[in-house]
Amino acid sequence: MQITDYELFAVPPRWLLLKLETDTGIVGWGEPIIPGRLESVRATVAELVEGYLLGGDPRRTEYNWRKLYQSGYFRNGPVLMSALAGIDQALWDIKGKHHDVPVHELLGGHVRDRLLVYQWVGGDDPDDIAESARQGYERGYRAFKSNVCREFRPLETTAKRDRAIDRVATLREAVGDDCLLGVDFHGRVSKSMAFELVRRLEPYNLAFVDQPVLPEHSEVLRRLNNQTTVPISTGERFYSRYDFKQMLADDSVSVIQPNVSHVGGISEMRKLVSMAEAFDVAVVPHCPLGPVAFAASLQVGFSSQGVVLQEQDLDIDDPESSQRLALLEDPETFEFENGYVERPTGPGLGIDVDEAYVREKAQTEVNWYNPVWHHEDGSLAEW
Repeated sequence: MQITDYELFAVPPRWLLLKLETDTGIVGWGEPIIPGRLESVRATVAELVEGYLLGGDPRRTEYNWRKLYQSGYFRNGPVLMSALAGIDQALWDIKGKHHDVPVHELLGGHVRDRLLVYQWVGGDDPDDIAESARQGYERGYRAFKSNVCREFRPLETTAKRDRAIDRVATLREAVGDDCLLGVDFHGRVSKSMAFELVRRLEPYNLAFVDQPVLPEHSEVLRRLNNQTTVPISTGERFYSRYDFKQMLADDSVSVIQPNVSHVGGISEMRKLVSMAEAFDVAVVPHCPLGPVAFAASLQVGFSSQGVVLQEQDLDIDDPESSQRLALLEDPETFEFENGYVERPTGPGLGIDVDEAYVREKAQTEVNWYNPVWHHEDGSLAEW
């Protein structure tokens, strides 16, 4: 079997899909994307596939991963690893289809029959957030995550700190104690403010606080993790097992949230989950992306004991009206019930991409850019 060709499709709202073709007619799909840096990733995927993969055997997933990673003297980083991630997903999709089994069967078999998923709760007004969470609960979700604040200055007022805590209190009251609730600081909060906010959030029995500080300041996490009862989490802006190893060894986190489309794909994420298991660190994969990335993340989750919760942004509770799931031939591919997604049993990633619809949507301009936020004094704020 040989890789013969590839195509890339940029589709709304901000995703990039990769189709890898083989001489046997089997095709594989991947989702190599950094939202806001789509064209950079597109160019890197083309460079990697054309330079190192065409004519090769797609079934040699480990060899191909190492070849793409080690072929450059300069390695790692968001663009390279996200490009590599989407390619790796497509290679595993081909391999699973070749053997007519789900990818998780090739990773050791399934360790669970269903996986708990969490719903993102957006908005700025606490009442709107609470109502959104209640609606999610009524639709069956039993785990939620929300941002704790918008722009947050390095030294913030008491009133604004209070509003951040009140937001979480309102959300906890809305979903009750039977639900897992995580909050995301999104790297918007400085070290000095993070310690106080995390301490004040302890009464709300959170599942985790994610990205309490920027990745650039990860050395702070060890002290923060050792001073609170709230599980500390990070990981969506880390790109390989090498980025995580010191945090795991130093007891800096209780939860990690790698993204299968940024952390080098299925091959690397599977190894990272195994590393985390050795340190009794839970894995909650980050995935506010499309159905291909979600399918790839599930393949790791169903073959890994350490994955305990999975993000999704597809409205899998309402597949018929989901614009995201419309990219699939069968929008009801992911079965959702009582807060859980059922184990996919189809070959490869377990999905069939609606290629005609993808081609139609790829005619739309989708090169999305991150919003740029400012503080009231005109200085840049973290988004």
